[in-house]
Amino acid sequence: MRFDRQAVFWLGVFVLFVALLFVFRAILLPFVAGMAIAYVLDPLARWFERQGLSRLAATFTIMLLSLVILVLALLVIVPVVAQEIGAFIVRIPDYVERLQGLLASLLDTRLARFFGLDPDAIRSSLTGFLNRGTTFLLAILGSLWSGGRAAVQALSLLIITPVVAFYLLHDWDRLIVYLDGLLPLDHAGKIRGIARDIDRTLAGFVRGQGLICLTLGLYYGIGLALIGLNFGFLLGFTAGLISFVPFVGSTLGLLIATGIAFAQYWPEWMPIALTVALFLAGQVLEGNILQPRLMATRIGLHPVWVIFALLAFGLLFGFVGLMIAIPAAAATGVLVRYALARYRESVIYRGADSPGGGP
Repeated sequence: MRFDRQAVFWLGVFVLFVALLFVFRAILLPFVAGMAIAYVLDPLARWFERQGLSRLAATFTIMLLSLVILVLALLVIVPVVAQEIGAFIVRIPDYVERLQGLLASLLDTRLARFFGLDPDAIRSSLTGFLNRGTTFLLAILGSLWSGGRAAVQALSLLIITPVVAFYLLHDWDRLIVYLDGLLPLDHAGKIRGIARDIDRTLAGFVRGQGLICLTLGLYYGIGLALIGLNFGFLLGFTAGLISFVPFVGSTLGLLIATGIAFAQYWPEWMPIALTVALFLAGQVLEGNILQPRLMATRIGLHPVWVIFALLAFGLLFGFVGLMIAIPAAAATGVLVRYALARYRESVIYRGADSPGGGP
């Protein structure tokens, strides 16, 4: 009966938490972002404390440095990136038109006629596909570029998030102590162990994958810029940053960059081959050097599980869901491993006649 009451209580707490998350998902973004920033910066604050600063002074120092970096980014990087994005959106129809012309010339070759292909039918299908894809891409970019809701959310991120991050970072240790005092006394030790495993898994993934994404972004961006591809650094750096979704960033970057390379350089094949080789080498770099060196050997987050979590939470909670997907995936993975370990120790798995199986 005691176990049943505990199970019902914690199930009710979980359902209430999910319901509140769903109801307030439209306003949670700056708070979730602030919490994420405080979590990431807490080790740095502890380092400053070990150097002799108080927690308040460490928090002020970190936020001041972050403010300086943010101002420099707004003054130097953001205008350049915004100009690049605007120019890229304007050039998309031109690139599509060039690709259509290139495909039309390829379909009129003897090879197409040899295989009995109807160039007109294939050209019509490809043109319709490219037009629909272009319309969809322009609609997404346009909504992100000029949407009023996006502007409001960006403004709230810039204003509310630093305030939330400051208070949470300053009070982080006290919050942990307070939450630790609320744990059920009979199970506090087990819950602390699970929480440590979740923190180890999440911190390992965030630090390792963050360094990998930054490294790949600089590699792809500088490489495409050296090749001379239009908007090369923007495309390459973006592809690297979204590489936290396994294979998605590199695949999208390869497709878009190769398409632009064809539209820009054809019939000169060397820059096109270099663009493809750059992304293939990036995959080798990630799989054989970056992943083994920068990621923990067993963080417990399988790429398929990461992709599923991002899609599921993004569908349910929007951009807020994308931010909590990785922590939720890490927590769920640890809980599943704990449950499987308990299952292997139970009578259900070992049987009543096995040693230690019980009556």
